[in-house]
Order: sequence, then structure tokens, then C-alpha cells
Amino acid sequence: MAKVKYYYDAENLAYRVIKHTRRKKIGVALLFLAASALFGFLCFVVLLNTPFFETPKDKLQAREIENLKINYEILNRRMEQVNEVLADVEERDNNIYRTYFNASPIPEEQRKAGFGGVNRYRELEGYNNSELVINTTKKLDIISKELVVQSKSLDEIAKLAKAKEKLLAAIPAIQPVKNEDLRQVASGFGYRSDPFTKIRKFHAGMDFSARTGTPVYATGDGVVSAADNRMSGYGNRIVIRHGYGYETLYAHLSRFKARPGQRVKRGDIIGYVGSTGRSEAPHLHYEVHKNGEAINPINFYYGNISAKEYILISKLANQENQSLD
Repeated sequence: MAKVKYYYDAENLAYRVIKHTRRKKIGVALLFLAASALFGFLCFVVLLNTPFFETPKDKLQAREIENLKINYEILNRRMEQVNEVLADVEERDNNIYRTYFNASPIPEEQRKAGFGGVNRYRELEGYNNSELVINTTKKLDIISKELVVQSKSLDEIAKLAKAKEKLLAAIPAIQPVKNEDLRQVASGFGYRSDPFTKIRKFHAGMDFSARTGTPVYATGDGVVSAADNRMSGYGNRIVIRHGYGYETLYAHLSRFKARPGQRVKRGDIIGYVGSTGRSEAPHLHYEVHKNGEAINPINFYYGNISAKEYILISKLANQENQSLD
């Protein structure tokens, strides 16, 4: 049974029953429902923003964020390892590769130069893990730039290596007659007695005594510039231009196996030993020229003889005996 409520009527000095109209009852009920709904909504919002109430979706997102953090940490460690390897390559590049090929080292400030100007990472700001993402992105950008610099340096080294390879192949580096085909080193570079006049004069090459028809080899890569007998006293002679200022001459040949304009490689047979021209016996007269000046061929046999053989040939070549031409 509902409670009966009274109010005091001051005019009549009596208590009277409070009578509620239907409209008022409905209004009160609606007000109560509205207040309850608002209170419930506020409680729901509070619960959503507390760690004590997580939906399955929130839990999934939290796990994904945690996995991303772990992946970023692993990526950072790997980038540190890459950076260590790159630093080692850079050190070898500056102190070994570029030094060997006479190239200037790349300055450290050029390798480690940063990125100036506008903020490159503005779009990554404003998130919970922005600092982690920005730092990782910066490291990746720096490594990428260093790799570009190093890649260009290695491209330059590769070009220098090719040029060096051509130079090494061009320099005369072997004997023009094989040791097993030699009778002896008849005469060396320097002042020798002329076999015809017996006068002491300068001998601009080395004489290799061998049988007529013994193969004569190109001592370095180059192009045959002459294969004729137009030079007085030399008989049949071949001249090879190797480039880089080097030129070699092979004289008194019995016959040619190379022609003018032909490109030859070190070790190719270019002719055969003979005794043509001003010659006392079958032999090869061999000269090496650098920038137009005759130099001692004894310094250019490191490619196919041992140290003992070099010492023996050097002793024989340095004896002031009679030349064969």
C-alpha cells in the first residue's frame, strides 16, 4: 500500500493529504529515467577509459602495439649491427682500397652528414610511441645515406681497379725469350764493346742468345706499331706500344708473326729469333722505353722468373762483355 503524504495548511491550521496528478507522476518518472540514463552513460565512459575494463578489440590492439614495440627494438639492434659492418667497410675503403689506388679518402663529415632544413619526421609526431618510431626512422635514413656514399666510392674504386689492371697488364713484365730456350744472356744494358769496331759504346737493351726460329714473346699488352726492317742495324724489328709511356723493341728477328696495328697480349708470340741486320750471331736484342727514354730491361722480368734466376741474369747482364750487335 502506497504511503500517504500530507502537507500543513497554515490558513486552516490543519494537515491535508498531498494529491499527485497523473501528469506530475509521469514527469517525475521521465526525470528519473533521464537521470538514470545519464548516470549510466557517464559510468560507461569512465569504465571504457580505465584498465579494468577492456574489450576484446582493445586487448588485440594492445598486443599488436606491444609486438610493434618489440619489432622496432629488434630492428634497432639489427641496424646497429649493420652500422658496425658499414663502419668497418668505410675504414677499409679509406685506409686500404683508396690508399692502394692513390685516391683521396672520403672525409668523415661527408660520410656522416645529417639532414638539414625542414622537419622530415613531422608526420610521425603526436603518437604514443612517436619517439621510438622517429629515432628508428632517423637511424635508417642515416644508414641509407652512408650506403649511398659507400656505393659511389666502391664504383669509383672499381673504375680505378680496371685502370690499374690495364696498367699492370701493359707494363713489360716477362722475358721475351723463355729460359729453357736460352743459350745465355749475351749482353746487358750499359756500355759494352762493339763486336765490329771493338769500340766501347752504349748498349740500349739486352741480348738473348738463342737458336734461329726460337719464339719471341710480347712482354706486355699493347699494339704493334712497327714490324719492318727500316731501322738501320736492327734488321727485322717489332715495336709494341703498351700505353702509359711504355714501348718495347725486339730486333734481329728471322721472321714476324705480328703485323702493324695488331693488338697483342703478354705472352703472345710476335716473331722468331734470327740474325738479321747488324748482328754477329743469332740472338734477340730487346729494349724497353719509358716516355721515349731507354731503361734497363732487367727491372721488368718479375713476371716469369724466380729470385735465383733474376740474380743470375742480373750478374750476367752487368758484365762488361762484348755485345752481339
